[in-house]
Order: sequence, then structure tokens, then C-alpha cells
Amino acid sequence: MHWFSSHLMSWFANNKRIFPWRASDASLFVQVVSEVLLQRTRAETVAKFFPSFVLKYPDWKSLSEASNADLERFLKPIGLWRRRASSLKNLACAMAARHGVFPLGRVEIDALPNVGQYIGNAIEMFSFGKPVPLLDVNMARLLERFFGSRILADIRHDPYLQRLAGRVVDLQEPKLMNWAILDFASSVCSIKPRCETCPLRKRCSFYKANALETTSGKKLLTNASEFGLSPQTKRGTAVRPISNSTTKQE
Repeated sequence: MHWFSSHLMSWFANNKRIFPWRASDASLFVQVVSEVLLQRTRAETVAKFFPSFVLKYPDWKSLSEASNADLERFLKPIGLWRRRASSLKNLACAMAARHGVFPLGRVEIDALPNVGQYIGNAIEMFSFGKPVPLLDVNMARLLERFFGSRILADIRHDPYLQRLAGRVVDLQEPKLMNWAILDFASSVCSIKPRCETCPLRKRCSFYKANALETTSGKKLLTNASEFGLSPQTKRGTAVRPISNSTTKQE
């Protein structure tokens, strides 16, 4: 685990992407709203639109007072504008009523409008510095290729992947590790991976399985076994293969 983390952070130091919501002075409002907008949308697309959005709506109160029609018009360039407008409006109204203060408990966080596992983790990480993963299909793709496949189709409910992601980001600065994974999954370990330039390929299960020819017929052990993280399958249950055509989800 340390080898994976240290090599990934070394890569991130020289290759990290620069976005407005990652600025050192970015407010909690900016960080959380960006995560809502990033769902099912490329970060580069959101980055072009984001400065004008937070200029018009700089806090929960201003966002809560916006009409749905105005929000939809503003959000239309990045797609899914009706869904995004509704999600942001509902969350903003709840947060304005709380004077911009997120609840401390996870049950209360999850009870906020339109807050699922991913946004709930983002709130805990940005608000309280908790080492929780921003686990979307991009992070899942990288972790599965390096360590081994999950069992369940839904990443939110797969115990192996949830445990693995939690261990990977359980560092002093979980925010940076989350960003490093997401950036690496976007530029190197993408849907069509650039294995020839990957600094992790030396120990990557996916690379070893696809780049090295094996004629013995022996099963290739994944890195998950090394860390005691192998998914446990029931008898007769097949492990879902890693797909190269994963749809982005955040």
C-alpha cells in the first residue's frame, strides 16, 4: 500500500491538474458545489463554467434564493441542467437554513437533500478532514486494475472496493490522495490506459495480466492478496471482470 501511495503522490506532485475548487483559499461552499457539478461531467468542462457560476452564486444563501429557471439557464451549457438545478437548489435551501454549517454526524449529512455516498464523503473530507474516498468509477477503475476486481456491479455497495478505497486514502492528507487518484485515472489509467507511461506498472495486476504472456495456465495473483484485501466470493459466484469501457460517474 505504501509503494502505491508514494509512487502515486510523486506523480501527482508534477502532474496535478489545476482547478478553481482546488485553490488553497477555496471555500467549503465552493468545494462541495463543485462536486455536485462534477457528477457525470468532465472536470475540464466544469472548470470553464465554474468561475462565472460562483461569481453569481457565491454562497448557500444566494444559491437558495435563485429561481429554478435561472439556475437551469445558467447550468444548461454543462448538461443535465434540470437535475443539477434541482439538486443544488434543494441542498442550498437546507444549508441556508443551517447558516452554512454542515452537521457533524454522517446520518445527518446523508439526510441532507440529494446527498448520496459520494457527496457525503466529500462533505466529511472537506469539512472535517476525514480520510474517506471520493469513490467514483474512475477511482474504482484504477484501484481494480492495480489491486484486483470487485465482486458487485455497484461500487457503492461492494465491501472489498469500499474497504480498499478507504485504506488507500487513509493518510495525513486524504484530499491530496483523492485528487491524485482522480487525476491519474483521468490522464494515465483512463478507459484506454497508457500503460507504457505508467509509473505503477511494475506492480500493477492489470499490466502484468495483459503485458506478460503466461503459458503455464497458472492463475495470476493480484496485489489485493498481498494486502489481505482479496474479495471473498461465494461458491459459484464469478468475479466481475474489469471493463475498459467504464462510464464516468462522480
